[in-house]
Amino acid sequence: MNDKLKDRKESQNEKPPFAPGDKEHGEGNYKAAKEYDDATRRFAKSGKVEGAAKAARPGSSKEAEDMENAEAEGRSRSKGEDSGRGTRGR
Repeated sequence: MNDKLKDRKESQNEKPPFAPGDKEHGEGNYKAAKEYDDATRRFAKSGKVEGAAKAARPGSSKEAEDMENAEAEGRSRSKGEDSGRGTRGR
């Protein structure tokens, strides 16, 4: 048996990372989604948003250019914005 086939057979015998029926991990993790939503609401109401936005501004024109390039690269791979999910229209 060649090494690749042997490795594949061994990996198929490994246990999955989460128990079957585990509702706390992966897609559809409603508990994690609720915790995130709650934390986001608390932050939005905390009065710290403006300060965080200022702190996130680029510190130099080079950093601003790098951020713009990174955003453009991300958008080039996007399938488009989902206007129904609260994304900013640009």
